[in-house]
Amino acid sequence: MELKVLDKIGRTFSVELPYFESLEEGLDLVVPDVQPWGEDLREMEFYVQPGGKPWLEIRDDENFHEAVLHFFNTGGEYLQSVDGNVSRGKWRLLDGTNKIIIEQGNKVELFELAFLSAFFFILKKHGNQPRKGKKKYLIMGFEPYVTGLEWRDFVEFLFNTYRRQQSTFRTFIILFLILVAIIVLFSIF
Repeated sequence: MELKVLDKIGRTFSVELPYFESLEEGLDLVVPDVQPWGEDLREMEFYVQPGGKPWLEIRDDENFHEAVLHFFNTGGEYLQSVDGNVSRGKWRLLDGTNKIIIEQGNKVELFELAFLSAFFFILKKHGNQPRKGKKKYLIMGFEPYVTGLEWRDFVEFLFNTYRRQQSTFRTFIILFLILVAIIVLFSIF
């Protein structure tokens, strides 16, 4: 327990991306760091736009070659395009939570928000998916920004959110300490 706390404190001051072997492992490492700078599902302007905002699905599966787009339209309409073949469904938020239900045909899934920004939309499927041998995340990026990125680049791009915030935080702390030192110095004289 104590080692985990020390590791977390050490990671707070580190802006290097830890090593990871899979997309899910990378997200498990990065999402807790970027989560404080994310949005909530009730802030729909980040993932819903008139005419649809294209969210490109990202996977690390070598056999995954399809272009899968997800659209969360106003009025609860959900569209999924797999290489241009579109299927319809519905989406809705669960009041007072950061959970979303996506219905498509006979499939109804419950997801929790992992991270949301203007460029990233990462949902975590409710339950213990890895125990069943299934993916636990639905990983999407805003299509114009993530098209052509490999999954490792996607995680690096996401981690840059944390890196930028850490740099800003450090700069603020340094300026604050300098200000305190100047005030203390002037109060002595």
